[in-house]
Amino acid sequence: MVGLLRGVARTAVVAGTATAVSNRVSRRQSGRWAQQDAQQQGAQQQVAPAPPPPPAAAPPADDMTTKIEQLKQLSTLKEQGVLTDEEFAEQKRRLLG
Repeated sequence: MVGLLRGVARTAVVAGTATAVSNRVSRRQSGRWAQQDAQQQGAQQQVAPAPPPPPAAAPPADDMTTKIEQLKQLSTLKEQGVLTDEEFAEQKRRLLG
């Protein structure tokens, strides 16, 4: 019973960490793209009198980028000794479907 609870707790920690990291990466990328768009607009306004309208919104981070970030988190947890090889393999299998 203790082993089961420990496994469930680890899974919850891994899932929560992966979600937090994924959200943080998405916000950071959106901020960088917005900053680049603002810089490009400023340069275009100085050169051209009527610049074209900016893109509507930055595209969301694609699913593969999210999966790669989650895999990196899993490998970090494995290297730290939080996850065993079996737990790592199970989480990786679930993530990659």
